[in-house]
Amino acid sequence: MTDTSVSTPSADSDPPRHKNRYFADFIELISSMRFAISLLSLIAIASIIGTVLKQNEPMPNYVNQFGPFWFDVFRELSLYSLYTSWWFLMIMTFLVTSTTLCLIRNAPKMVKDMLSWRDNVREQSLHNFANKAEWTSPDSRAALAKTLITRLSQRGYQTRLIDKPAATLISAKKGAANKLGYIFAHGAIVIILLGGLLDSDLAIRIQQWFMGKTPFDGSGLISQIAEQHRLSLDTPTFRGNLMIPEGQSGNAAIIPAAEGVFIQDLPFTVHLKKFIIEFYSTGMPKLFASEVDVEDNETGKKFPATIKVNDPLIYKGVAVYQSSFEDGGSRLQLQTYPMNGASSTAYPMTGEVGRTTALAAKTADESYTIEWTGFRPFNIENMEAPDQDVRAVKKPPSLGEQLSASLDQHSGSSAKGVNTKNLHNVGASLQYKLRDKNGQAREFNNYMQSVKIDGEAVFLAGTRDSPSEPFSYLRIPADENDSVTEWMRLRAALFDPELRARAAQSYASHALADDESGRKLRPQLQSSAEKSLTVFIGDGKAGGYVAVAKFLSKVPDAEQERAADVFMKILNGSLWELWQIARQQDGLPVMELNDRNARFLQLASNALSDVFLYNAPVYLQLKSYDEVKASVFQVTRSPGKKIVYLGCLFLVLGIFSMFYIRERRVWVWMTDHDSATRAIFAMSTQRKTMDFEKEFIQLKSDLTR
Repeated sequence: MTDTSVSTPSADSDPPRHKNRYFADFIELISSMRFAISLLSLIAIASIIGTVLKQNEPMPNYVNQFGPFWFDVFRELSLYSLYTSWWFLMIMTFLVTSTTLCLIRNAPKMVKDMLSWRDNVREQSLHNFANKAEWTSPDSRAALAKTLITRLSQRGYQTRLIDKPAATLISAKKGAANKLGYIFAHGAIVIILLGGLLDSDLAIRIQQWFMGKTPFDGSGLISQIAEQHRLSLDTPTFRGNLMIPEGQSGNAAIIPAAEGVFIQDLPFTVHLKKFIIEFYSTGMPKLFASEVDVEDNETGKKFPATIKVNDPLIYKGVAVYQSSFEDGGSRLQLQTYPMNGASSTAYPMTGEVGRTTALAAKTADESYTIEWTGFRPFNIENMEAPDQDVRAVKKPPSLGEQLSASLDQHSGSSAKGVNTKNLHNVGASLQYKLRDKNGQAREFNNYMQSVKIDGEAVFLAGTRDSPSEPFSYLRIPADENDSVTEWMRLRAALFDPELRARAAQSYASHALADDESGRKLRPQLQSSAEKSLTVFIGDGKAGGYVAVAKFLSKVPDAEQERAADVFMKILNGSLWELWQIARQQDGLPVMELNDRNARFLQLASNALSDVFLYNAPVYLQLKSYDEVKASVFQVTRSPGKKIVYLGCLFLVLGIFSMFYIRERRVWVWMTDHDSATRAIFAMSTQRKTMDFEKEFIQLKSDLTR
């Protein structure tokens, strides 16, 4: 008797089959249409976010826009550099994988179907076709087959003759290349995505992850930045900026990152000999070009080149594009006017764009430094476009404007109008930051020349608290010498208590008749005039029409309109007398009271009201300059570009094949019938259209005649 043992399969013998099944299910999911559509939906949503939210802006801009809490949330989600975020690149990688697997799974089937003749049909199956015909021919099977093959070939069909038991089958096909459209289209998606990934910052991220590269967030000379902040010379793809002043050279591009910048060394050095800019008759630039010398860092080879917009320099796989231009360190000569206190004495100052200068004057025990951030030798402005004045006044009019209803509307900056354009070169402008001892900075943008607004010449002095805000402009009226001297004289006099008292006395003397009644009312009017000037200068922080409105708000509502009218008449008269006294003190004759001078006083009063919002200890007026231009180049290495072009070509071929090539299949089954031949003809296509029905009728007529 033999002892037979029965063994139960162990727990370890079955999992391989389960693992294979799970792996197959996973591959099927990854390569499925629903998975690809889900990925495309995520990419579409991300693209919407990336379109709405400006990308790669300075981080302070996002803090000002969203606040600290949402700034941190969006930063953790990498929304500020969305298209180079890890999760966006991961979605792209999965989409490439999904489309590739789909192509691997289905392309062989499509090719096999495209090459097959489908000659395994039977006579009965042809009777079930929607488009079929049957007829009898007196010719023999061989003769009829030869005739039909000829007629099908004339219509562009490929044919094959198959012998069947007691029958002959003709299988014909046309437009089988339609299947290539699906292969080309899916392949194009893979190629384009691969090209896009190749041109992304994946190579930079790999260096961060595995080579210890970190962004540089300090300041200093590029040549002195440490090696851990410099990318490899062999980085396959990058996109950075290179700014070179005239007469200087550069051999390293700056690549912005969320936490700072990377330095990408280049295999060559670019020396900028001259930056060229040409203009249209309207003043708009029409040509940017840079004349450069290029030196190979390895061989020392030198050659000249001209880089223009849309005409880049390409050397050693690196393309250098003319992107824009900046100031390269222009030397500035300025006149500094005090904006606080009772002094109007101006003094000269020099500056250099890109550097910092200590402000010699001290105001209210505060010391300041000036950071020269920008200079433009010309500014093309739309003089009909609306803008803001220093108070950002918009309609409906503010209370200050209501109180000064006799004054013309004066909101706006260097541009007025709504739907019209009047492009004009308004000359040079200077941009700088005034930083106090606590590190707080306020930005200014002053125009060198006066600008005509509403027919009046004014000097525009822009200010803003944050780079994310537009500039608001103080409008200083130009005097008869096209300068700010008269306005500065009036401003200084307004802050001199002695001159204010003299102006109030002069106003009361001129406003009332020199008789007993006038002499009796003169002290009261003098007091009111001095009070109006005192109210107008405010408490040093808030003044102008805002202070006037606050003062008049204490008057009962029923009396406010009348009180405002009287107050403004006294104020305007007192300011006129103050101006004349200030001129006499400087040894100048008094001004004639005419429309021109009255209009100047109106504009001067508006500017004096806005001084409190301008909030600067000095006004800097540009007098002359020595311009130094600098070219800004975009430096790229993008090997994926040609791959993307190839993918686009495949995509065009695929779409053309799918939409314009229609696959048709034809079968003719012939059997002997008495002394004749009976033929059954059937035709099919993937997409039935009216053209297909017409073609079937024509082919049926051709074959059966």
